Amino acid sequence: MIELYVDGASAGNPGKSGIGIFIKGEGHAIKLSEKIEPTDNHSAEFQALLRGLEETSKLTTGMVSARSDSQIVVMAVEKKFVKNEAYKEYLKKILEFADTFDFFFIKWIPDVDNRAADALAREAIHKKD
Repeated sequence: MIELYVDGASAGNPGKSGIGIFIKGEGHAIKLSEKIEPTDNHSAEFQALLRGLEETSKLTTGMVSARSDSQIVVMAVEKKFVKNEAYKEYLKKILEFADTFDFFFIKWIPDVDNRAADALAREAIHKKD
């Protein structure tokens, strides 16, 4: 099983933004810190999960347990619905990736349990172009 931890961060609303991804399991320990276009925090959270699933799909088609400290992202994926138009395309792509795995789970975790991905997202905000 692959465990995927994701986080998005924005310094402003919108503002400088980054995503953090920590993938572990099945012999992998991958950390990604990527700067993204300035956006709001929720969009950054959706982008982090999408990017994390993209990377995870290169490693397995088996079982994936995704974890995020974003309640809006977790609820949107669980319900397969998001009201805000700005997030609908992200959700559509996330669900398409999720369907490629034999088993896909997503779970909300508190910030304190998502420190690795959070640190990577914050680091990405400060990367030079």
